[in-house]
Amino acid sequence: MAKERSRKALVELLQRPGNAACADCAAPGISTTLGSESLLELELVIQDPDWASHSLGIFICLNCSGIHRNIPQVSKVKSVRLDDWDDAQVEFMASNGNNVAKAKYESKMPPFYYKPTYLDCQLLREQWIRAKYERKEFIHSEKQEPYSAGYREGFLWKRGRDNGQFLSRKFVLSEREGALKYFNKNDAKEPKAIMKIEHLNATFQPAKIGNPHGLQITYLKDNSTRNIFVYHEDGKEIVDWFNAIRAARFHYLQVAFPGASDADLVPKLSRNYLKEGYMEKTGPKQTEGFKKRWFTMDDRRLMYFKDPLDAFARGEVFIGSKENSYKVLEGLPPSTQGNHWQHGITIVTPDRKFLFACETEDDQLEWITTFQKWKPISNINLSWDWLGRPEE
Repeated sequence: MAKERSRKALVELLQRPGNAACADCAAPGISTTLGSESLLELELVIQDPDWASHSLGIFICLNCSGIHRNIPQVSKVKSVRLDDWDDAQVEFMASNGNNVAKAKYESKMPPFYYKPTYLDCQLLREQWIRAKYERKEFIHSEKQEPYSAGYREGFLWKRGRDNGQFLSRKFVLSEREGALKYFNKNDAKEPKAIMKIEHLNATFQPAKIGNPHGLQITYLKDNSTRNIFVYHEDGKEIVDWFNAIRAARFHYLQVAFPGASDADLVPKLSRNYLKEGYMEKTGPKQTEGFKKRWFTMDDRRLMYFKDPLDAFARGEVFIGSKENSYKVLEGLPPSTQGNHWQHGITIVTPDRKFLFACETEDDQLEWITTFQKWKPISNINLSWDWLGRPEE
């Protein structure tokens, strides 16, 4: 009976504000229906979180519980339903909870620091949890220096554009100079590339790069979008680089848009791609054969590459809203020939039509949904200022 009483008390605690979602990644919570005093008549629709750290006083999801188990000196994990709980542990959970822990462990989190969700990669979630509870970076501001000092230098493994090999390269990020630079040789006086903070983006791409710490950095070179792919063996190091880039962009945008609030600026610090994958495309005359290309939907720009790890896009299409005479149609014109994949998409712009074909109906639906999400462009222009190559 004591075990049932503890379990029921914990389930009731999940109804408190903040406890119904994972404290670390905001994974959706447990839905409960309290129909009786008897636990046997307690109806549960189990989702997440179904776990808790009884040393931190927080409710967490299954994925985050695995990360917590890797820091046992800080966090002790139990299942809400399956493990035994003593009265002292239940009382500790009752006196704390997710909101109390957030007020403590995130009290000095800088606005530019990336707070991952359950949709983000394992590395970001792991380093977020370690930063909060193990290193206590958001309690002690001095521990934030690696990404908040305005200057950072070090070595990253960078993928060669031509041979695909990863080689160690020196990188320097300077807010004062407004740029991220890298050097091909340790003693080189001139950088191989200068990436202006104004046009810089970084997003983790572990699957595409083939490394759990893989980071894709995008910038402008000769008015074209340029990609570089890097990683570091140490997870903390590469996440610190990522947040240092976000910090530099945050401070740049604060100067560029002095009237904007933090809430306006933070979504512009870095962005994940809305969708990526293969489609077939034809050329502007629509008489050429369809070619398989890797597509990336980046904000309003649909870019395509011959290979997912290409340095430059072969071309790009701006996706506007229907109010600006842009339309996305299911299917291809009846006269279309040369496509191997049968699930077509037609994008109508003020200038021309773009024809694409997807391998599966699910892919087609996902791409159409992504294209159709755009609303009219706001008069307040904090949008990304990109230029692209002409269509091939």
